[in-house]
Amino acid sequence: MKFPKQHTLKDIASIISSEYIGADDFPVFGMNEIHVVEPGDIVFVDHPKYYDKALESAATVVLINKKVDCPEGKALLLSDDPFRDFNKLTSHFKPFQSSNVAIATSAKIGVNSVVQPNCFIGNNVIIGDNCIIHSNVSIYDDTVIGDNVIIHAGTILGASAFYYKNRPEGFDQLKSGGRVVIKNNVDIGALCTIDRGVTGDTTIGEGSKLDNQIQVGHDTIIGKKCLIASQTGIAGCVVIEDEVTLWGQVGVKSGITIAKGTEIYAQSGLGHSTDKNKTYFGSPAFEAREKFKEMAYIRKIPELIEKLKNK
Repeated sequence: MKFPKQHTLKDIASIISSEYIGADDFPVFGMNEIHVVEPGDIVFVDHPKYYDKALESAATVVLINKKVDCPEGKALLLSDDPFRDFNKLTSHFKPFQSSNVAIATSAKIGVNSVVQPNCFIGNNVIIGDNCIIHSNVSIYDDTVIGDNVIIHAGTILGASAFYYKNRPEGFDQLKSGGRVVIKNNVDIGALCTIDRGVTGDTTIGEGSKLDNQIQVGHDTIIGKKCLIASQTGIAGCVVIEDEVTLWGQVGVKSGITIAKGTEIYAQSGLGHSTDKNKTYFGSPAFEAREKFKEMAYIRKIPELIEKLKNK
């Protein structure tokens, strides 16, 4: 998430009332999670296991809960609770904006696009040309939709990320300031839910087709010409490359990459990255040919037991 204008380290520290290490005028351009940070971004870290990863990342400002040596060319924001202060920054730069109309005045809807009754179109939403948005679709703030997109009834674009910190008093949600981006020529079935990024974009690539009742988690990127069948659940921060097929009720673990041309058979549970143009099946999922061999061997076990008994 980029800020509307450049800020200084001193500006940011004043928002969260933190100490800092670095020049007062050290430039800050935005804030992002570790997997999408760029120079000029703030990243937060609150566990020693990930200190080095954050300090060595592309981010040039690290919000951290321990005073450490500051890497050359970077700055530190010192906080007793980086998670809390990252949320403060999200609330400051991307506050919730209520709406009392069905289609926000700041929304832009393209030529020949149709929005059916009972839809909600949030603030700063952009919908391209020749789109059809069927009834009871909710499109949250800042969503971007390309041309020739069809979204069927009851779908929700832009709900908050399912991302929580477990505290003694209960679960604390990491606030979402990112977007949903739908590219050209995408079809999205009925009752799908696509969560916004925490700070970046959740993206559905050009020409991809989603069936009904599909969940796509925060910051996931789906490539071009993907085909995803009903009741598939995709966790956050997944990268799905081009021309991938996921059949019905597939479950996908967070943070993995599904390589170009992969096909996942129905009801599989995928917990690892895949190889290009291969087919997988099972829960946990393995290459389909090997999985089917394994199943054939298992079916022979009763026969083998009987042979052993009769010896």
